[in-house]
This record gives sequence, C-alpha cells and structure tokens, in this order.
Amino acid sequence: MGATYRADTVVVGGGLAGLVTAIELLDAGQSVILLEAGPRNRLGGLARQAFGGIFIVGSPEQRRGGIRDSPDLALRDWLAYGELDGTEQWPRSWAEAYVNASREVVYDWLRGCGVKFFPIVHWVERGLHRPGNSVPRFHMVWGTGARLIEVLLERIAVHPHKDRLLVFGRHRALELIERSGRIVGVAGEVLGEGGGSEGINVATGEFSAEGDAVVVAAGGVCGDLKKVRERWPEGYGRAPTELLNGSQPAADGVMHEAAARRGASLTHLDRVWLYAAGVRHWQPQHEHHGLSLVPPRSALWVNWRGSRFASPPLVGGFDTSHLAQTICAQDKQHSWQVLNARIARRELAISGAEFNPAMRDRQRLRFVLTLLRGNKALVDELLAKCPDFVAAESVSELVAKMHELDGTDDVDGAWLAEEIRRYDEMTRRPQRYHNDDQLRRIAQVRRYRGDRLRTCKFAAIDDQRGRPLIAIRERITTRKSLGGIQTDLRSRVLDTSGEPIAGLFAVGEAAGFGGGGVHGKRSLEGTFLGGCVFTARVAAAAIQTG
Repeated sequence: MGATYRADTVVVGGGLAGLVTAIELLDAGQSVILLEAGPRNRLGGLARQAFGGIFIVGSPEQRRGGIRDSPDLALRDWLAYGELDGTEQWPRSWAEAYVNASREVVYDWLRGCGVKFFPIVHWVERGLHRPGNSVPRFHMVWGTGARLIEVLLERIAVHPHKDRLLVFGRHRALELIERSGRIVGVAGEVLGEGGGSEGINVATGEFSAEGDAVVVAAGGVCGDLKKVRERWPEGYGRAPTELLNGSQPAADGVMHEAAARRGASLTHLDRVWLYAAGVRHWQPQHEHHGLSLVPPRSALWVNWRGSRFASPPLVGGFDTSHLAQTICAQDKQHSWQVLNARIARRELAISGAEFNPAMRDRQRLRFVLTLLRGNKALVDELLAKCPDFVAAESVSELVAKMHELDGTDDVDGAWLAEEIRRYDEMTRRPQRYHNDDQLRRIAQVRRYRGDRLRTCKFAAIDDQRGRPLIAIRERITTRKSLGGIQTDLRSRVLDTSGEPIAGLFAVGEAAGFGGGGVHGKRSLEGTFLGGCVFTARVAAAAIQTG
C-alpha cells in the first residue's frame, strides 16, 4: 500500500510556485503537504538557478529612473508581442490581470517577504519585427533567484504555522486521485538514491497524499527533450538533432498527462521558450545540461558556415524567439559568436545564479568592480573549462580550432575573415557614417544607462588590443513551456468543456503561467518568475474562499 499522508491541501512541486502557494496557505492557517520529486535541498526548482528578473509594472524603481509605465501600455506590449488575439480568452484574461496587479500582488508581496531589487531596471525583449517592451520592466532580485528562494525558505522556517507543513523530497506524483467527481489527492512513487544523473529516479516505494484540494506546481515539459521534439513549435523549422536542456529533468509533463486523464484541458504545449546561445555545462547535473549565455551584442554572430546572419544581423536583447527561429532555419542548427577577450570581459554573461557570484552573494563592491573593469574571471573560466569555447591569436588559427571543435571543416575561413574585416571597417568609421544594423542597435542600447556599462562602444573584432580572439559554438537550449494546463482566473483547472474540475488547481509553469499559455507565442521575459508568484497567490486565495 505504501505511505499515506493527509492535509488540507496537497501541493505537487517544490519550485517557486509551490513554495508561494504553501506560504499563503500557511498564512491562512491551513495544513499543507508539499511534494518534491528532487531532494529537499533542491526546493526552489529552476528559480533557484535563475538570474532573478521579474516583470513589474509601475514599480518605485521605474519611477526613480524616470520610466513612465502603465498597465495599459504593458498590456498593449504583451498582446502585440505574444500575438494574443480575442480567441485566446483565458491567456488574454490572465495577461490583463497580471499587468494590472503585478505591483501589488507580486512586487509588494515579495518586498514584504524581504526580497530586495537592484535599483536600475533592465530593458530586455525590446522587440524586433513587432513591439516588445516599450520601457524597461525587468527587475533583478538583489541576490538572484538563489536569494529569492532563500528568503521564502527562511519565511517558512520561522512561520508560526510551520508545524502544519509537511515537506516530502524524492516523492514523484504520477496520478490524481478522484472520488465522487472531485480530485482529492495524488498517488506516486518514493524515489531513492542513484540510478540517474540526478540520483532521484529509482522507485523504492509508493505513496498517496490526500486533501481537500490539490495544486499542480510541477513545472512544464521542457525537461524532457523527447517531448519537446515531438511538439516542436511551428515556425522554428525542424527540431535540432543537438538540443541542450536548460530546464530540469523533473519538468517532464507527467502531471500534465495525469490531469488530462481526469479531463483537464491542455493547451499550447507546442509553445516553448528557447534560447539560441546555449553551451554545454562542463559539470553537468543532468544529461544534455545546457547553460544559456547572455549573447554579447558586440560579437559577430555567424552560422555553421561562418557566414554572418544578415537582414537583420542577430543581436541579443531584442527578440529571443527570432534568434532561435533564425538559427533553426539553417541547414545545420548551431551557430557561432566570434568576438575577442576585451568584448567578452565587458559583455559576456551566463544567465543564472551560478555564474554571477557577486550579485548572488550580494557583494556590492565586487559587483561594481565587475561592471567597471569587466568580468575577467568568468571569461577565463569559460576559456579554461567550457568545451564550446576556443581562443586564438589570429583568424586563421581561430578557424582551425573551430574546425577541430566542430569535427568538420564547415566554417569557410576566407569568408569568415572577410565578414570580420567588413564589420571591423565599419566600426572604425565615424558614427555618422555607420551603415550597419548591428551598430545602430548597439547605439540604441547604449543610450539607456542600464545597458551602457555592459555594452562596448562599436568594438572591432580583430583588434590587437583585444586578443585573444574567441569563438563560441552555440546550440538551441530549452527553458520554459509557454503552454500548459488551462485555468480560469482563480487558478482552477478547466476541463475540455471549459468547466472547473472540483478540487484541482494549477499554478506557475504547469499552467502556462496562467490560463494554459498567458504569454502567447513569446514572452516579454521576467514573466516566468512573476507568473509563478502571481498564479500561486491567486490559487491560495481561491482555495481559502472555497
């Protein structure tokens, strides 16, 4: 029979959405069972590893920076960028709810928990062929996602009702339990050590957990590369043969399938958030573990043959989907960024807490020095350890190393040298004679103070002062599911006829961050962490009111 647990509410998934749901229910005096497939020391899920950016409308940081924002402007940006039309009832309703309440429900609540934000708001997803963020809205948690989770765990540790929370690690829910037309619990397997790269997938027993409500907070499907390939998004060509996993294996969609077996409506599971500048982790925590670089804007981005992407050139920070779509449309679906060490020290970063120790550990002086002097330590580490980085003192030597790394002679050395020469010649002209879209975008980016220090001023690639030259072999990396279990504005799971399934709720990525796909086709970034907090608080309030 296995172990049997009982509480008022069962929460499946110990990531950000699950933790917020549990805290809110504890605040209301409820008893909660929190089930996590990984070990307890990995509570927080992907948010623990995240950079920590959160999309907020109307924050004090925006006002202090002279940024005029409003829910109306944010909604126009959101709908246009995601191509959400009138047929997308629940996603559109959730988008409207989020932009109107993000300040109070997300920002103020996190501040009340003790979360602090970096004073300068970042400006990402500005848009390329369609409007993106009209103004900066990406609020960085001071301490990254690691600090965000630490604060929430600290709140649980001192909570007056902490004895009403039972946390079970290595408990993988597989099925929903239904009685008399109502979801009353979950059943699954207890996982032991060993037998997998994460050591969590060997079943040692069974369990069931029951309550008056069940909240699915188990993440999306991007941790299962097979499922991503099976539902490869329209407009992205064919699925790459080499795909990196920037999610977690536990985000495998098993609870989506369990919900569907109980009648839940699943929508837009073919919509995923992919990153174009992925590299292999040299100390992988799971198979195909990928890291997402923040693409250096002053690097020359070229395809598998060494030909520069044109019409337009690829530049990070404007349209993440366009980057991935363009690369996936190539005959071979990987790319290279070519730059030099001087550019890399100023602009190169890895998205996430692991490789941003100054911000993660809240070391102000070290953080400021990194901004002013560049991040030499990170560049040195990547050159020494990352298998997708090569360096050389000349273009011809660099091409030879690119061939060695790639195992082919695909890169046309003469053509790449000519691409670099033409670009470098343009960078050395007076700015009034620049006739290159990449340089125009760099000029635009540098006008915002939040980007000026992190973006070079028209830097040449083949520059003696910037040696060595660097080439980075980059692959498409999965990150987040944009679709999921369809929910109404109370986070109640809807069946295929549009009616709520009694006792069942879904939050965070499992719900497509609201409504089964709140973003539409594209995300304005920062809406992942923000969406987890928002949907979780909505679900907890709905559970309390019945």
